Amino acid sequence: MTTPTPATGTAATRILVTGGAGFIGSHHVRTLLGPGGPGDVSVTVLDLLTYAGNPANLDAVRDHPGFTFVKGDICDGALVDELMAGHDEVVHFAAESHVDRSILDSSAFVRTNVLGTQTLLDAALRHGVRTFVHVSTDEVYGSLDTGAWTEDCPALPNSPYAAAKASSDLIALAYHRTHGLDVRVTRCSNNYGPHQYPEKIIPLFVGNLLDGRTVPLYGDGGNVRDWLHVDDHVQGIELVRTQGRPGEIYNIGGGTELTNRALTELLLDACGAGPDRIEHVPDRKGHDRRYCVDWTKIRDELGYRPRTDFATGLAATVAWYREHRAWWEPLRPTPGATP
Repeated sequence: MTTPTPATGTAATRILVTGGAGFIGSHHVRTLLGPGGPGDVSVTVLDLLTYAGNPANLDAVRDHPGFTFVKGDICDGALVDELMAGHDEVVHFAAESHVDRSILDSSAFVRTNVLGTQTLLDAALRHGVRTFVHVSTDEVYGSLDTGAWTEDCPALPNSPYAAAKASSDLIALAYHRTHGLDVRVTRCSNNYGPHQYPEKIIPLFVGNLLDGRTVPLYGDGGNVRDWLHVDDHVQGIELVRTQGRPGEIYNIGGGTELTNRALTELLLDACGAGPDRIEHVPDRKGHDRRYCVDWTKIRDELGYRPRTDFATGLAATVAWYREHRAWWEPLRPTPGATP
């Protein structure tokens, strides 16, 4: 195994991206190596290619001279150690992330999200990695009725998934406080956009509607989420990677709060379907009612602003799934699956 030779010379930053074949990770890699990217980086993707990792997500950069792909497990200490020795920075996306799956069986979530993160941190510390960006989620905060979470709010997770992510956040921050490792944590709101695995609400509902099926809406549909286009999320991550402060948490929000019912109505309209296509299903166990992050910190410190208007972004996302059936049809869950 070799690390890539930078296209712009030996001074290029060598970045290890874990989970880089997934939805958000692959978007980050395509941004780094695509048109308009920084131009002074090489990227190694480490991904186990579990059900949510798709090699096709990286086709656009596969021939880039600064790209390398390694299939492997972040819990494999020997492999991680070998890779880490050849890199300057880490952007850590790899995680089990579907709440419903964590309710059915949390073991993979604890192993990947907690042990995997610890394995990466140990190797980063041994090899003097310059920056370690740990990508997390607003779900670690729990649920709130009003207002918005700031970065100094305590982690009060409710699902096994969120608890595993909160644990990984705390371990990562502890490596900064104990060892001085430059760890930066991001916590994002709900992402949407192309290449999202079709177990999540937007691609699941769009796929069902395009195929004439019903969409499974949990409970009364009143659960509220803030929506963030994946372009804006990656913009925020890059600001944190390049300009953020060690040991800090940065919330990344999209600024569009919607109930699940309101989101569903928008998707029905976009797909030319009526309300008769909604199937009300029993609510998820422990379903958090509302998430909302305050992203004042990343705005004021780093100049972050969401650039994708939600109406425009949602229309483009629906169009992408309409035009890319060959990508999502083989991946879609069985009929009746819930988001």
